Order: sequence, then C-alpha cells, then structure tokens
Amino acid sequence: MDRREQPLNGFLHRFVPADAQQQTAEQETLPTLLLLHGTGGSENDLLELGQTLVPGAALLSPRGKVLENGMARFFRRLAEGVFDIADLKQRTDELAGFITTASAAYHFDPAHVIAVGYSNGANIAASMLLLHPGVLSAAVLLRPMVPLVPEPLPDLTGIPVFISAGRMDPIVIPHETDRLERLLRQCGATVTTRWHSGGHALSHEDVHEAKTWLQGRK
Repeated sequence: MDRREQPLNGFLHRFVPADAQQQTAEQETLPTLLLLHGTGGSENDLLELGQTLVPGAALLSPRGKVLENGMARFFRRLAEGVFDIADLKQRTDELAGFITTASAAYHFDPAHVIAVGYSNGANIAASMLLLHPGVLSAAVLLRPMVPLVPEPLPDLTGIPVFISAGRMDPIVIPHETDRLERLLRQCGATVTTRWHSGGHALSHEDVHEAKTWLQGRK
C-alpha cells in the first residue's frame, strides 16, 4: 500500500513497497525505483511513472530539500544551467545516505536500486553515478545535463544508463546530452540514448522507450 512516510535524513518522501504477488509471478527480485522529480516537483510527481515503468517494483520518492523561489530542487544553481558544484556534491552525498537509511528502514535490497530522474532529478542521478558509483545499479535519465566532471573519473563498468533527450529542448541543448553520453561511456557505463523531436516536457514516447529499455536491459 502507498505510504506517506516521516522524513529520513531530512528528506520528505513516499515509499511504496514491492508487490509481492507480482514479484512471485516474475520469479525474480524486482528493483526499487528511486524517483527524482524536476524543479518545482514533489515526492508525488513520478509515482505513476514508476508504476508504469516497472509494475510491482518498490518506489522510493524523495522531495528535494533546496528551495528556489518556493520550488523544490535537489541542489542549488547559480543560473539556468550553471550549478553550485559545492552544493551539488553535498546534496549528492545526502541523497546517497538517504538511500542507505531507507534500505534499512524499508528492507529493500540496496544492490538493486535504479534511479529514474527527470530534469533536475536526472542531473542529481547522474551526479550520484559519478560521485557514488555502486549506489545505483542502473539509471533512467530523462532530459539530463552534465552535472559535474569529477577527478578522477569513477569506474562505471557494467552500469546500464538510459538517456532520453529532446532535439528542440530549450533547456538542455543537444551538445549537453552528447557531452554526458561521452562522459558516462568514458567511465565504462553502457549508455543507450534516445532522441525525440520535442522539447523539455516528457511524452508517451519517452515512457514507452524507457519501459522497453528497462524490460530488456537484462
């Protein structure tokens, strides 16, 4: 049953346990989807998307703790597309700690956590891949940018990443998507990128392709 939880590590969040019947029917352990909203979103925004992408999976959906003109975000920015790197690193550390705490509190396997992030949420998911390799087993990045370039680069060998981008996106230009794809590949990740003719908003095509990728990634 969908539950509204008390804060963990300072994160307001929602947690939906895995559907035991669905898991038994598939004869495998379903992942926990870490749902990361975009700017101005909340812990409720991506629950339906998560249920659509992997029916029966556990859903862990935190709300970003940073406010920008009253809108929740996962880290601060100095301007559009210009990130506060010190804050990004701190917030990424906090989110990684939240996942560890939540796995103990809700008894899900921390080795099977897949991030599903949109926009600002996709950016902090990419940051977690780069700064905390091993926390995420895979990632679905919807309209992401390059959050930062760490030194040294992490080893992401064997980590599958799905990127969905819009060619008419006024916020994330194609060059940024290409940079992120190259960076993740340089780290050893297995990257699948899908381009759409639209802009920054998500479409049914995004959802369909992400779901198909998640079903076939094994």
